[in-house]
Amino acid sequence: MRVRDYHVEVDRAPPEEGGYLIATVPDLPGCTSDGDDWASVEANVADAIDTWIAAARRLGRPVPPPAAIVEKRA
Repeated sequence: MRVRDYHVEVDRAPPEEGGYLIATVPDLPGCTSDGDDWASVEANVADAIDTWIAAARRLGRPVPPPAAIVEKRA
């Protein structure tokens, strides 16, 4: 999944922990979110990305650009 042009990795928590979705943005250290379904995890991680970027700018820290994803096909 890509949100705000950033690659987002999504995993599912084990059923005994609720089975919710966990989203991580590798280009933005510590930027994670979760949700009960795809729509909510996508909305929540978009908000997390916006919050991460706003905090970095407020602190004068660089905002990494989204990494290019290269897909190699045989």
